[in-house]
Amino acid sequence: MEPLDDLLRAVRADGAVLGTPVLAAPYALRFTDRAELTLIAPLRGDAWIVADGTSLLVRPGDTAVVHGTDPFVVTDDPDRPGPTLDITCDGTVLGAPYNETTGGTVLLAGAASVRAGLPARLLRELPRAIVVPSDHDCKPLRDYLEERIAAGAHGRRVVLDRLIDWLLVCALRDWFELNAPPWYRAAGDPAIGPVLEALHTTPAAPWTLASLAGVANVSRTTLARRFTDLIGEPPLTYLTNLRMSLAADLLTEPGATVAAVARRVGYADAFSFSTAFKRERGTSPNRLRTPAKGSPATRRSGAGRSPSSATPHTAPA
Repeated sequence: MEPLDDLLRAVRADGAVLGTPVLAAPYALRFTDRAELTLIAPLRGDAWIVADGTSLLVRPGDTAVVHGTDPFVVTDDPDRPGPTLDITCDGTVLGAPYNETTGGTVLLAGAASVRAGLPARLLRELPRAIVVPSDHDCKPLRDYLEERIAAGAHGRRVVLDRLIDWLLVCALRDWFELNAPPWYRAAGDPAIGPVLEALHTTPAAPWTLASLAGVANVSRTTLARRFTDLIGEPPLTYLTNLRMSLAADLLTEPGATVAAVARRVGYADAFSFSTAFKRERGTSPNRLRTPAKGSPATRRSGAGRSPSSATPHTAPA
């Protein structure tokens, strides 16, 4: 498994919105989902993304991804001052049904979350906003989406969300392939590639520098030097970070226990895992846990009960 696969598997669209003639100029939409990733794909007309003081033009056929939870603006004119309309990707259709003959800007947008803890390394590589050009590999998927939307056959929100997932994943993969940071190229390295695949496939295995050198078919010294040059950190440090990222995600699953998560990421007991997790993440793994429905923790908080059976309380002033 490549490191990029962790990001792509972790992406999940939370909602989609279609713009229609309501986006006739002048328009300025301020996206306030605070999602980790937001996809912007004009189907008709140009659009500008304004984020953190910079402007990025997106043309029909392009696919843009905005990274980060701060609000950003999509507009027809990045230099025009004036009010903006706050909007979220909540599945709302703005204006009349989409018609392929309609003028103005027709916008496809979707907000996506990324599962907790996965994968910070990849997200750090993304600029605030990226644009994958119209001749990228995702064009057939874009064309299919546009055809389905124009025919009014996009169906339920969950179907549109999954289509947004596919387009977002396609755009991210294309961008990483076009820009190829060192760790991305490392996946194709004859020595480091097999090591990355082994670590991501079986992170809980009792890996040592010697056993990883055996996977790479090189000496321990060569592995440590080449891995650090390409990835930016030694192989066992990379393994620890990988395990902690995976653990942070597993801990958010309902009913997860620290002991069970510890075993799944390669620790013999909850104590050694908790010590390592707190050292690396600065917090106890218990703080990330989601109690199972009906557990003592949820019963004490009133979760899982109907509003009429919950005990009312007054928040302190």
